[in-house]
Amino acid sequence: MSTWKLRNDLVLAARELPTRGLTAGTSGNVSVRDGAGMWITPSGVPYGAMTASDIVHVDGSGRVVEGHLAPSSEWRLHLGVYGARAEVAAIVHAHPRHATALACTERPIPAFHYMVAIAGGDSIRCAPYAPFGTEELAQVAASALADRRACLLANHGAVAVGRTLPAALDLMTELEELAAQYVSALAIGNVAILSREDMAEALERFKNYGQR
Repeated sequence: MSTWKLRNDLVLAARELPTRGLTAGTSGNVSVRDGAGMWITPSGVPYGAMTASDIVHVDGSGRVVEGHLAPSSEWRLHLGVYGARAEVAAIVHAHPRHATALACTERPIPAFHYMVAIAGGDSIRCAPYAPFGTEELAQVAASALADRRACLLANHGAVAVGRTLPAALDLMTELEELAAQYVSALAIGNVAILSREDMAEALERFKNYGQR
């Protein structure tokens, strides 16, 4: 894939965040791995005004090697996850309404629905609070993502990862839908939680889910 197409794909993915109701304003950020570094959206640029030339290339130490703007303030979060997960090729970080509401109560999303397994386990963890843009946040996020593809960040938002950029974006969308369903179920009360055996079966079934 050409560098220009990759950068344009990042812009298109970033513009999907507000379109899908996953973030507001300029919050949220998107990246794709590139060797030891990554291409990432810039800090504070409105998605509608963002262009491929605004996307920033950052090396494995966080140094900007290409681009005329500062990278997202969450570049440490992205690099930290890439460093911990060799198979991850793309990351979406956003502040979806329902997922963030749960994160602000430090609630993980338990196995209230079998679709929780889409994130790779029998729950979607909530990482403890850490200030945005810090190495501490990168570390707690990577820990919450261990053997998972999504997590919540306490008092902050959510992260979804994937082998492709569309996969990470779609997972963030699914995460927010699950969060909305869970919030509604909590409001009704007496939420039924699936057993470990039920979720193990769901996880096994997801191995052959979709077209091959």
